[in-house]
Amino acid sequence: MDLQTRITLTTGVALLTCALAVAGVHVHAAGRAQRQALVERLTSAGQITGGGRRRRFADLDRRLRRTKLGKRLELRLVATGLDVTPGEFFVYMLATVAGLWLVGQATLAPFFGPIAGLLGIWAAWQFLNWQRQKRIERFINQLPELARILANAAHAGLALRTAIGLAAEELEAPAGEELAKVSNQLALGASMDDALGELAERLPSRELVVLVTTLVLSNRAGGQVVSALRNLTETLEERKETRREVRTQLSQVSMTSYAVPALGIGSLFLMNGVKDGALDRMTGSPVGQVAVLIAFGLYAVGFVLIRRLSRIDV
Repeated sequence: MDLQTRITLTTGVALLTCALAVAGVHVHAAGRAQRQALVERLTSAGQITGGGRRRRFADLDRRLRRTKLGKRLELRLVATGLDVTPGEFFVYMLATVAGLWLVGQATLAPFFGPIAGLLGIWAAWQFLNWQRQKRIERFINQLPELARILANAAHAGLALRTAIGLAAEELEAPAGEELAKVSNQLALGASMDDALGELAERLPSRELVVLVTTLVLSNRAGGQVVSALRNLTETLEERKETRREVRTQLSQVSMTSYAVPALGIGSLFLMNGVKDGALDRMTGSPVGQVAVLIAFGLYAVGFVLIRRLSRIDV
């Protein structure tokens, strides 16, 4: 191969490399633009909160979502409406457990460290349940207004899909966010039964089940949907007032269920404060450890029984 051929071949390879580099940069820029457009659409539709903020612990979050625990945690977080990924919540929970473990071990006795850690895990799940229940209560309070908007839209001759999109724009969170998810699912080709069924699974309540059943049946068979929704609006208003009265009557019982275990934990601090090292000596023997575990078990049983006896389904 002579010199001129080598120069020509080298020049061709260099030009091909430059062309591939330019094409790669163009594809990369187009991908970034498409991703940014997708983020903006999802943000405006309520799918991404916080302006698409950068998520922490992304690697842990991806690995956790593949597990059964991660999937359950993701569903629970979606129901709460919190702007937290499963990976972030898992790390925060571990940090809380470690902190409570150290505090219980330092202030009481080394035996209480693992117990305090388990209480941290329980408190984290209770926090999720509390956030989920609070979101459900807010959604239930918005159901009469939702039924009224759907009834007015149906009376104006709008289709059910259009009425749901209109309600998503008119209502505040959480009803607006949840209906926006339903509207997006319908726009992507999901059936009305599936979209509304997932809504009822995310925020389970009798009122929502009745509303979803009414909408599904009217979408399947037609009929007097306007009169049905207006009658349902009046019923939901009455149930809303009844639930408020029941919650007010049972507020003292609910506080008692939390006060009972709090008194037990407070007695441990009091015992250790009266005589320093008393808990160390008490938990230094197997008999004392068993007695402490039995006491905590009885407090847990008392908490559960009070909560169950004070639960009234309206």
